[in-house]
Amino acid sequence: MEFSQVITSRRAVNFFDTTKDVPDSLLKQAIDMAAKTPSSFNLQPWSLMALRNKEDKLRLQKLAMGQPKVSEAPVTLIVLADRSGWTDDNPFVERNFQEMIKAGTAKEESRDWFGKARKKLYGQSKESELAFACKNTGFFAMALMLAAKSLGLDTHPMDGFDHEGVREEFHIPDQYWIPVLIAVGYFDESKERAPAKWRKTADEILVTFE
Repeated sequence: MEFSQVITSRRAVNFFDTTKDVPDSLLKQAIDMAAKTPSSFNLQPWSLMALRNKEDKLRLQKLAMGQPKVSEAPVTLIVLADRSGWTDDNPFVERNFQEMIKAGTAKEESRDWFGKARKKLYGQSKESELAFACKNTGFFAMALMLAAKSLGLDTHPMDGFDHEGVREEFHIPDQYWIPVLIAVGYFDESKERAPAKWRKTADEILVTFE
C-alpha cells in the first residue's frame, strides 16, 4: 500500500469484528515498524501493554467511559510514556549510549556531556519530563497506527479514560504516563464506516506572526 493510501484510508473506527483475531506475529510486525520512529537522543521512552484477555479488556473498558470498542477489539493497547526515560538509571539510556559508541557516533569520554544534555533538556521540572515522554511517545503511537493500517489493520486511539484509575488497576509504575489507549483489529464490515472528517488545508496550517 502506498503511503498516500495509508494516510488517507486510516480511520479511527468505532466497530471491530469480534470474530477476527490479530495474530501476535502481525501485531509485532506493526510494532517493529513503528519502532523506527525518531525520538530525542534516540531514547525511545515508550512501552506497550497489549490486552487480549476479555476480562482484562472489560476492566479497562469500565475505566474508559464504557466504550465498547475497548473490549470488542481483539487487542487493546495501553500506551506508556516513560517520564524517567532520560535518567542515568534507566537501562535503555545506557543501552542507547553503548549502541552509539558501537556505531561510532559517540565516545566514552562524551558520557558526561550526554548526561548533562539530557538533564538540561528533560530533567528541569516535572513538566519537562512529562513533555519529553509524551512528545516522543506520541510520535510512536501515530507511527504504530499507520503501520497497522499498512498491514490491513484498523485502529482507534482513545484519551477518554481515567488515567489514575487505569494506572492503579493495571499496577503501572508511577514513572509512566498513559497518553492514549489504542484499540487494534479489523473493522466490522456489517457496520457503516463513518465518512472522512474535514481537515485543515496547508494554507490554513501555515501561519506567521508579526
